[in-house]
This record gives sequence, C-alpha cells and structure tokens, in this order.
Amino acid sequence: MIDQNSQYNQLPNELDSVFSELEVNKHLRQAGIKKSFGFSCSYLFQLVFCLIFQHKNWFSLLDSKKANKYPAKDAVYRFLNQATFNWRRFLLLFSSNAIQKVTRLTDKKRPKVFIVDDSAYNRNRSKKVELLARCFDHASLKMRFYKGFRMLTLGWSDGCTFMPIDFSLLSSKKAQINGISSQVDKRTCGYKRRENALQSAPEQVPDMIKHALASGIDASYVLMDSWFTLPPLVQTIVEQGLDVIGMVKETKQRYIVNGNSVSLKHLYRLAQPVQAKKGALRSIHTVMANGTPIKVVFIRNRNKRREWLAILSTDCSLTEQEIIRIYGMRWDIEVFFKTAKSLLKLEKEFQSRSYDALISHTTIVFARFIVLAWQNRCHTDQRTLGGLFYELCDEVNELDWAVALRHLIELLQDALKQTNKRIKKLIQSQLEQWFSGLPNYIKAYLPISLCES
Repeated sequence: MIDQNSQYNQLPNELDSVFSELEVNKHLRQAGIKKSFGFSCSYLFQLVFCLIFQHKNWFSLLDSKKANKYPAKDAVYRFLNQATFNWRRFLLLFSSNAIQKVTRLTDKKRPKVFIVDDSAYNRNRSKKVELLARCFDHASLKMRFYKGFRMLTLGWSDGCTFMPIDFSLLSSKKAQINGISSQVDKRTCGYKRRENALQSAPEQVPDMIKHALASGIDASYVLMDSWFTLPPLVQTIVEQGLDVIGMVKETKQRYIVNGNSVSLKHLYRLAQPVQAKKGALRSIHTVMANGTPIKVVFIRNRNKRREWLAILSTDCSLTEQEIIRIYGMRWDIEVFFKTAKSLLKLEKEFQSRSYDALISHTTIVFARFIVLAWQNRCHTDQRTLGGLFYELCDEVNELDWAVALRHLIELLQDALKQTNKRIKKLIQSQLEQWFSGLPNYIKAYLPISLCES
C-alpha cells in the first residue's frame, strides 16, 4: 500500500489529499519539528504514520525484503527521541485545524464540548523506561495495579466527530520506579513534559483547556467522569467561561441546602421527583462547598436497577433531559481509547525506553485518529448538491411517463399556435405520421385532438 518509487511519496492516495487539506507539513514546521540535514521530518513522520497500513511494526518492516528502501533504524529513533520537538504544539495546531473544518459541517445550535478523561498506558514488561511508575487501574473490573502511566486526555466532540486535542502521560512521585534522565536538557520542551508528568491531573486540566480555547476551538461545556468533578477544579473551569457537566459519586464532598451541609445520599432524599421524564428520577438545585451553584440530576443505574447515579451541571438553566443527553457525549472518548489501543497500535508499535519517544509516538497515533475521523466525517455527511440531486431524481421517478408524454404533446401544440400556417401544417403532418406508427397502448394515453387536421 506504500509507494516505493519515491521516498517523499509514502502516503496512500486516499491519505495524500487529506494531508494536504489538513496542512500536516505546515503544522510540523510551526511546532519546530524539522531537521537541518538527513531525512526530512515530514518524510519520517509519514513513514511512521503509514506503518499501520502495512500491518507491521518498525522492527518487522526492517526485517523484510524491502528494508534497503527505508532509512536505518537509528534515523527513525533519533526522530522519535528528539527532546526539542514540540509535539504538544503540533497536536494542538493539527486538531484545531481539523475541528474548524468539522465545525463548518455542524449546526450552530448543536452543543460542542470538551471531554476530559484518563486511561491506562501499560508497560508491564518494562523495567528501565523513563518515569515508569506503579499505577492503579480504577477503570478495570479487576481493580489492579500495573506498571506504566496514566494517559490524561483532553478531547473535543460535537456528538458526531471526536478529536483529541492534548494529552499527558502521568507518572507518580510516590510510586515512581524510574526518575527523569539526567541527560535531558532542562531548556527543552521534552523536559517540560517530564515536569508535567509529575503533576496531578486536576493541576493540568485547566491549562489544557486554556490552550485549547486560545487556539480558537469552540466549546460550551466540559464533560468529565466522577474522578475529576472536584469542587476546586469545577470552580476553575467555570471561571474560564465554561460550564461543567460530570458524574458525581458518594464521597466526603458536601452540598449546601438551606444553609445545611449534606451528603449526596441526603441530597437525593431532598430532591424533588421528576414527573413524566424517562430516565431521570429526581433533580435539585444546590451549591457546592466552595460556593459554586449547580443542578444535580439523579438517574436510574441500568446495571443495577435498585441504585441511582448523579450528574451535576453548573448550567442550571438546562433541563434534566438536556443534561443527560449532553453528558452522553462523554462516551466518545471511551470509544477513542478503545480504537487507539486496539486498532491504531498505541502502546505496542514501539517499545522505547525514552519518555520523548512515548510522547512522539502517542502524538502520531492521535494524528492517525484525527485523519481517520475527518475522512469518516467527509464520507458520511450528506452533501447539499448531492441531496438536491437525489430529491430531483425522486420527483422525476414519481412522474408517470404517460403524463410526461401528454405534457410534451401539449407543449408542441402551444408552440404550433404561435407559428405561421405553412410551418404549422408541416409539423402537424410529421406528428401525425409519428403518431400513426405508435403502438395502440401508447395511442390511448395521447390527446385525441392530435390526430385531428
């Protein structure tokens, strides 16, 4: 599937136009991802990007018969391990450009949201990976510990298309197995990403949203799971001009109702039942402990019918059904995690020990998803001209052939009335000859006056 004639033409035909449309090479240059000698960064980026379409990793590709047509192993690993490349800026520029194109295809009344969540980044067989930590997988049914990172991700969605915007591979200060390499220059972007890896998720989410808004990405809500709906984080996001819709669970967190501090279970008993609303049980307006006004909606737990779930919203003007519908868009990021790990070779394609290589390869995987999401949107959306064409075809099919033939004959008769007698007799004689040669079942549908002289 990869053209071997030219080293600068590695993309399949289906992706070549998409790379030009989304200006991938331009974003690479703006992020400082360029080399002064050797293979260009755009060529190496395309080479790693297209590995998935050959169903091979870099090691198996170099072990094949076509190995002499590719650069050496060191060229690609130097590209992935470069600490001065600003991969975060590239992903932000690339995603914002794609989101602006998607926004033109989306109704302005449709809500657009940021989605925050984390997922496990497993490296269980590793020992010397930089910043490797012992993490707890709270999302797994086994509730187990693993070696690796927590991949904190910020995404954008309009309910139809999901785009990843930013991410951070989180390590741990307390459960850290390996620390930061002493060979990394502290002035580089790579060292800043390592410092972010030692921060907590609530500390990084506001900065991610701030950078996304500064790049021109439009959104009205921030959706998050119960692990992120902490009062300080919710208040910080509201101060940035966005509303928060997120799941909450029973913790030590308290809510103020009529001057009293109550728990979530007590809040459920105080909430008013929702009448004739499918899915919603109760709702109540309350205030968080830090003074942020919210609306809490209690819904039925589908997995355990006797239990309920709670969703808070800082936009108290929304109805219960709107809060539930908008929060349902959060599932897009779960689909993204599954696709990136199962289909796009996240965690599996490269087994590098450098933290820079983890960041660069994860960014390339995210870029794969953005390209595929944009292609999917282009192929599934109905086109205005095409829809108009099909509607006209449907109208023509509904028009009976006999009626159309009558209309044609009547049109000719009207035209004959406006001509002189000589041309009128000539055309009428030709029509009579044509009519006499028609089958009888067609003659029955034509006007009788046609045969009159």
